[in-house]
This record gives sequence, C-alpha cells and structure tokens, in this order.
Amino acid sequence: MEPSKEYVFKYKGVYFGVNTSPEYVATLEDFEIKDSDIFITTYPKSGTVWTQNILSLIIHEGHRNGTENVKTIDRIPWLEYNIQNADYAALPLPRVFATHLPYYLVPRDLRKKRGRIIYVSRNPKDVMVSYYHFSKFFPIAEEVPDFNLFMERFLAGKVAPSSWLDHVTGWYSHAEDFNILFLTYEEMKKDLRSAVLKICSFIGKELSEEEVDSVVRQATFESMREDHRANYKDLPGGLVPKNDGRFLRKGTVGDWKNIMTVAQSERFDEVLKEKMKTLPIKFTWDINDEM
Repeated sequence: MEPSKEYVFKYKGVYFGVNTSPEYVATLEDFEIKDSDIFITTYPKSGTVWTQNILSLIIHEGHRNGTENVKTIDRIPWLEYNIQNADYAALPLPRVFATHLPYYLVPRDLRKKRGRIIYVSRNPKDVMVSYYHFSKFFPIAEEVPDFNLFMERFLAGKVAPSSWLDHVTGWYSHAEDFNILFLTYEEMKKDLRSAVLKICSFIGKELSEEEVDSVVRQATFESMREDHRANYKDLPGGLVPKNDGRFLRKGTVGDWKNIMTVAQSERFDEVLKEKMKTLPIKFTWDINDEM
C-alpha cells in the first residue's frame, strides 16, 4: 500500500513529506558548502531535534551570547524543508543544518569532505513507535491510525524518507566519502556528557568544564521538553500539532515494548534483524541492556 499522494512525493527512490518539492530537492546537489558547515543527519525520530539543541548549545556556549530566545528551527534550519524560506547564505558561521536525506542526495561538496556531518541513529523499533505517534499529531506526516498497518509500511520503506535500513546502511557503508561522526541515540541517553565532548572534539569547539556542564544540563531531554526554543512548540501555522500533540514525546529507550505485541516484534525481527547483522553497529533495545 502506497502512502497518500496528499502527503508525499517520491524523488530518486525516496519519499518526501509536504513543504518541499522535487524541483527544490534537485537543487540541493549544487548547494554550496562552506568548510565550517555542520549537518545533523538522521532518519526521522532518531534524535534530530535533540541533537539540534545540543549543537546549538555547544556553538553558542549555552546561549550566553545574546541569542537566548532564537528558536532551534531558526538557528538550525532544515536543508530539504525550507519551512521559513530562510536565506541560508546569510546564516552566521558556522552554519548548522538538519536533514533526513540519504547519502546520495546530499550536496555534492559534502561528498568531497567539505563540511562536517554528525549522523545519529536509533534502534528501529523505537524509531517506528515514535514515528507512529508523530504521524498521529503532526500534519506533515500522514496519519495511519492502525499501528499494524503503520509497521508494515515502515518495514516496506513506504514512509518518508523510505527505508530505515537503506538510510542507515547507506551512510555507514559510504562513511569514507564524508567527514562524519557517528553517534547513537542510546549512547547519548546513557552518557550525554561523553556525547557532548565527542561533538566538541569533532567540530573543533573548546568549552570549559563549566560550559560543558551548562550544555549537558540544558540539553537533557526533560529540559528540552519544557523549553519552547528547543521543543518546536512554536512552529509556523501549517505545522501546528493536532490534538495538543508534542514534537518531543518520551525520548526513552525501549518504549517499543509498551506498544508492540510479541507477534509484531517477531514479525519486525523476521524482516529487519537478519539484515541488520551486517551493520557495523550494535543497537541497544532497552535502556537496561549493557551498552
């Protein structure tokens, strides 16, 4: 079953949501990259907004530079979804972007190792459950009220931006083509401070111990949920959540166990888990598991 045409289009094998077009996506191949550019790259519901906020806090040293009230979506815009019609060339350096693009659709200069990419992945069962809840509340995603149907679409790659496995596998298998740092959502949950230090090292940003403490304190998921600058609460009119939904819901590891039946979990494993064994990464399925 194909996704509703009202919500998505397909371009070079990848499904996209509304608020962009095939013509616009095609222009991104020639998007001019600056050496200082940073791209947060994820499959949806893998910690994108969280990582946006972490980067914002690191670069702006805990927002102590007069930009405290700038929203994350304005500070770190979406490459393929220019929701605010922002002038990307006018953004202050270093420019930071978020994107869900697969490796082969990002700007050509990124594949020449210009700029930096931070790729965050998350265990796919939690991704799927979070995506399902997201689709119920936000108008940019088609609502599929039946979870079992949503799972089948997810497994078949018939959601934006298509297959989770293809997205993750593509980026990991082409890592040598990019200047890239790989992180997982689960390791960030387990030890946020270490993740912050890894990011600082990768982007060449030196922070004092006190500044690192400030970033970690403000970047916890719980803090972000209450911070309107970070939680995407004040989105443009056409993107307002339905039914008082929230962009940031639980942010936990292992929430899939609260919604998936044993049969659904086994079906998921049958389709994806065997193929996932070739990935150079081991996912954590529950926060109590050893990492």
